[in-house]
Formats: sequence, C-alpha cells, structure tokens
Amino acid sequence: PWCFIGKRRLELAIKMANDDPQFKDVDFNVIWRPFQLNAAAPKGKGVNKMEMYLEKFGKSRMDTMLPQMKETGLKEGINFSYGGYTGNTFDSHRLIWKAKEVGGIDLQDKVVESLFKAYFEEEKSMGDLSVLIDCANRVEGMMDDVSVKEFLEESNNGKNETLKELEEYRRVYGVSGVPFFIFNDKYSLSGAQPPDEILSVFKKLV
Repeated sequence: PWCFIGKRRLELAIKMANDDPQFKDVDFNVIWRPFQLNAAAPKGKGVNKMEMYLEKFGKSRMDTMLPQMKETGLKEGINFSYGGYTGNTFDSHRLIWKAKEVGGIDLQDKVVESLFKAYFEEEKSMGDLSVLIDCANRVEGMMDDVSVKEFLEESNNGKNETLKELEEYRRVYGVSGVPFFIFNDKYSLSGAQPPDEILSVFKKLV
C-alpha cells in the first residue's frame, strides 16, 4: 500500500513544484522500475490477502494496522480494500516494462495507476493474467487485449529485461524495499515520504 501512497505524494510534490517559479524550466519524468517483495510468491491467483496478513502480523497487530492504513489511504484519495488474493507480481512488472516500450513513461505511469487501483481498491490479483489484460485495456494507447494477452502468455516476453532491471537496482542502488525514489541518479528517498520532503530533494537538483 505504501507504493500507492508514495505515488500520490510524489504526484503532489510535482504539482507543488510546477506551481513554483523556481521550477519553471524543469521537466519531471517518472520512470517505474521493478521490485519484488516476495519473488517466491506463488504464480497465478495466489493466496488470500487477509489470511496472509493474519499469518504475517498476527490478529492484534492486523486489527490496528488495517484501519490505520485505510485512514492514511483516504487522506491521499485511495480507498484501500483488503479482500482478494495476492501472488507473484513478476508478470505485472513485465506489463509495466512493455507499456514503456509501447508508449513511453506517460503510458507506463497510467498502466501502473490502473494496476494499483485494481489491486488495492478492487481486490484483484496481480498474478491473474486476465486481470492484467483488463488493467491494460483500461488505458488508452496501450495495445489491444489480444496483443496484451499474447505478450503476457509468452512468459519470455520482457522477462530478461525485467530481470536485468531488478538486479541492476538491487545491486547498484541497494534497493531492498519499496517505495524507493531515485532522483537524477544523485539522491534517493526510501519510504512514502511527505510531499514537502520530496520537494526539498527537487530543490537540491535545480
């Protein structure tokens, strides 16, 4: 959930910068890179989210954590819902890579938004290829559903490129958790930082 929150806070920081004359000649380009919290997660539909949370955090912590996340999400315009299933996300990263190849970073960002909404608000599983196809279909300018289906069903499509990025950002930047922001290969922030904190990094770069 913190990646979705981090996305919203980054977007707000960019809006704040665009309203500031200091940044009048600055272009903001957001590129999404892959990261897997659990590369060993099962393929396909996956496991029940609530059962996973219960096993991972215990009932007492879960009963406190989930309402807090719900409240935090609503403040960012996100309506978190915790039903559904969670599984291996590698295919979604292949789709995100493909979106950038098809339509550049703007299209990639729209596909990421579609995936986040499906998983965090609509209780859809990122391990389900039909869900990924539907998410792509929601984005104007993405490939048609037949082309997306053909791309995803051939597991080697985008595989090496995605694995290369996974390894590069783990090895070069030491990324061990998400959200993790890298600014012009010069500064980085870990976690869903407040917009003001992100803006302060922007100011170091102009």
